[in-house]
Amino acid sequence: MARPDKSAAVAELTDKFRSSNAAVLTEYRGLTVAQLKQLRRSLGENAQYAVVKNTLTKIAANEAGITTLDDQFAGPTAVAFITGDPVESAKGLRDFAKENPNLIIKGGVLDGKALSADEIKKLADLESREVLLAKLAGAMKGKQSQAAALFQALPSKLVRTVDALRAKQAEQGGAE
Repeated sequence: MARPDKSAAVAELTDKFRSSNAAVLTEYRGLTVAQLKQLRRSLGENAQYAVVKNTLTKIAANEAGITTLDDQFAGPTAVAFITGDPVESAKGLRDFAKENPNLIIKGGVLDGKALSADEIKKLADLESREVLLAKLAGAMKGKQSQAAALFQALPSKLVRTVDALRAKQAEQGGAE
């Protein structure tokens, strides 16, 4: 029979897995409490970093429908539950791991798809959602400007062509 406190912990972790866009598993062995506090701050507003028990977290992940992380629950494990832009949090984890080699990114899950540690690092190399949207908007605006210039050029080119034909006709008509 499961103890009520463990059942509550599993239920809470299951809710976190279900409500998160992404979850990143890390090994924190050798980090001090002050370093963990600094890591939590570097993840940003949209992430929650929690030190977890492997067995309970594995049960919670399975209940949430995530079975791809089962082999990564070994050693001291902490999970970053990301509810907003995963790129920002991945950058925070990557940068913190560069400064503190004791933090090891094991892997994670993004929208139900398993990610390796290398894929999380590639995710961190992406630009943020806002920057990508701004670039897309700029590209779309540029294409609209080109289209407007093209549509404006067609009538003026037509008018110049008709004027040239009239001038040529007048010149040929005057020569006869």
